[in-house]
Amino acid sequence: MKKFELKGMKFLVLVIVSYIILFFVDYNNALVSIDKFIKIFITLIPIFIFIIILTALINYFLKPKQILKHFGEDSGKMGIFYSLLGGILSHGPMYAWYGMLKDMKSHGLKDGLIVTFLYSRAIKLPLLPLMIDIFGITYTIVINMYIIVFSIIQGKIMDQYMKNASKD
Repeated sequence: MKKFELKGMKFLVLVIVSYIILFFVDYNNALVSIDKFIKIFITLIPIFIFIIILTALINYFLKPKQILKHFGEDSGKMGIFYSLLGGILSHGPMYAWYGMLKDMKSHGLKDGLIVTFLYSRAIKLPLLPLMIDIFGITYTIVINMYIIVFSIIQGKIMDQYMKNASKD
């Protein structure tokens, strides 16, 4: 069985120590800061639960071989859709995906879909509530729509570039 690791302990200790120091230096602002943290955290709890359940369901039901059949040369709009969806739902560091993408490419994954996947990773579902809180719902919707549209455009540009490069 894999050992469970708690990552970010140094950062957590640093934050706790900072708050303790802030309590001694500026008690009122420390209380305001903790109040704001609690309000944001309560707002984010339902989103975190939704993301965890959604990620678990995707990991349970979707297997790489099932996914690969939708990413070949004839994948069309569904390939783009799945690439966008995968990019938006994916999490973790970018470099962790490189090995899997290389393997999928060797099985027929189009370069344009890789670009679309990587570009659409800019949308971070767990951070959307915070983004809405800071920038507002209109800005959040508009910027995320731009990310989706331009990830598709970048993928199409890459496909065209690779098609032209193979002719040379």
